[in-house]
Amino acid sequence: MLINTIATRAQVKPVAEYIDQVQALVNRADLKTANDYIDRNHESVLREWIAITEINAPSGQEQPRAKYIEGLLRKYHLDNIHYDSAGNLIAVRKGTGGGPVIVFDAHLDTVFQPSLQIKATVRDGKVYAPGIGDDTRNVEALLATIRALNEAKIKTKGDLVFVFTVEEETTFKGVKTYVDQNKGKIEQYIALDGGYEGFTYAGIGINWYRHHFIGPGGHTRSRTPPYSATLPLARAIERIYQLAVPTNPSSNLNIGMLGGSDVVNAKASDAWFSVDLRSTSNEVIADLEKQIKTILDEEAARAGMTVKTDVISTSPAASIPGHRDSYLVRMAEAVHRVMGFDPPITNAGSNNSSAALLAGISSISAGSGPCDGSHSLAENCEIEPFYKGIKKVLLLEVALAGVE
Repeated sequence: MLINTIATRAQVKPVAEYIDQVQALVNRADLKTANDYIDRNHESVLREWIAITEINAPSGQEQPRAKYIEGLLRKYHLDNIHYDSAGNLIAVRKGTGGGPVIVFDAHLDTVFQPSLQIKATVRDGKVYAPGIGDDTRNVEALLATIRALNEAKIKTKGDLVFVFTVEEETTFKGVKTYVDQNKGKIEQYIALDGGYEGFTYAGIGINWYRHHFIGPGGHTRSRTPPYSATLPLARAIERIYQLAVPTNPSSNLNIGMLGGSDVVNAKASDAWFSVDLRSTSNEVIADLEKQIKTILDEEAARAGMTVKTDVISTSPAASIPGHRDSYLVRMAEAVHRVMGFDPPITNAGSNNSSAALLAGISSISAGSGPCDGSHSLAENCEIEPFYKGIKKVLLLEVALAGVE
């Protein structure tokens, strides 16, 4: 379907009017009851947040964590709890009718190796653990808001669909499957992934490659040339990192993985490296791809070798014309401002919201708490602001779905 928030752009109100609407929601007795519930349960929220984090969930191996969360959801009297064909865990809180279908997504997977034993520690107002922020803070935020809505007996007009997705960190399989199977039913899609004070309304393009230099190989003592394929690899990497990568539009380039021979005393016949290329402009991505290809071809020819490129995944920059001034974005801005934020609102999201945007669904990405060290063993989150972040997510749910 074509999203109504863009098709009826002329009907969208100024942010100031939405701020008045959101403030009226905050003043309702049932919203105060929901917020009071969050305030009374800081310790139990923290314990549950830690418990979920300590269930390691490498991308593609999310089932133990999903089963744990499913057990929690079964206690909340929701209308439909199920898994889809990709392994996403889905729970629906039905509305009373006459409202939109709003999806809130938090991804289950992490970037860490399956063997990692995770143990969270709390010190100096922060909680430390791999994956505590990305994306377990937002998984816990959704669970806490469901309990708060139930405690306050809040009935939304629209359905709230909570989707705990798989493989966000690698292939986007979870969100792509969910959107493909449900895009005709969704009004707005909110991906909770990172973030706290602000949010994004468009998605950065992300292309991943593995480039190989292929040569004859040989023993360390064999006459040179031929060289190890690591030589053109090293030269290429140095040149690629000298490329001018623009900051406007926002763009990034990273070489994160390397591979070569399996033994010390052999020249690599296949030396490879990965490239993570990102930009809010598909034209910038295409230009950098072209420059990288030229470097690869030149260095392969210089060493008398060949190049092979594997495309690991591609996701183009995702945007909807006029989306910055859409109902969803303006209402989300109003929610953030009522919560006391002066939100940075950007077009460089890098998460599941891109899949929704590419399908023409109005989507943003936001988050529930300030964290540092994402994707590292030193990952940590501030504890006290997280509770405010949960309230922000709750207010966003109610504002978008509508209440009786």
